[in-house]
Parts: sequence; structure tokens; C-alpha cells
Amino acid sequence: MRDVLECLKALADENRLRALVALRGGELCVCRLIALLDLAPSTVSKHLSILRSARLVDSRKEGRWIYYRLATAFRTPSMRRALDLLFRDVRNSSRIVEDRKRLKRICSEDMETLCRRILCK
Repeated sequence: MRDVLECLKALADENRLRALVALRGGELCVCRLIALLDLAPSTVSKHLSILRSARLVDSRKEGRWIYYRLATAFRTPSMRRALDLLFRDVRNSSRIVEDRKRLKRICSEDMETLCRRILCK
């Protein structure tokens, strides 16, 4: 029961849900998530920490970059199905549609330049 509640609490925030939807498209550098969510790096880091603690995302470090992706193994067998249903329900919301457009622009930007700009704000 505790595992399910931790996952549901992690999902109960708009910015964490937006990050998960963005990660559904594949792995992203933390700088791109910061640019997408338009939040302070420390705030995005806290959100990602909560998602990682709930085992909804995995991360890896490559050089100085940290990349996030949707988890491949979930705490409960039904969590993958629940996420799929959730993604389907929010995919046409105006915020998610706008996020998809913004993420496309963000991903077309040189990562080095983006990260420098994001972290030097």
C-alpha cells in the first residue's frame, strides 16, 4: 500500500506530471527539463528527486550532464498501466500540447548553449 501511495503523491503535482509526459518521448537532459518547466534548477531537481524516489524515473550521469528517462521497472505491476492511462488522459490538454511544441524547440537548441544559459540565470 505504501508504494502505491508514494507513486500517487509523486503524480499529484502538475510540474511532475509535465516532466513525466515529456520523458515519455525519451531521455532528456535535466537542463531541457528546466527549460521546459521554466522553474528554478533547484525546484526541478526536487521534483525529479521525488519522481526518482517513487521509482517513476531513472537517471544517469554522462560527463557533466544528468539525463532522466521514464523508469523501466516500477514498484507495482499496475503502475505502468496507470501511467499509460494518465498519459492518454492528459495528452490533449492545452498545457501538454504547448509543452510538446516548446520541447521540440528546446531540443533543437544546442545542449551546451542551453545548459549554459539555464544554469547562468
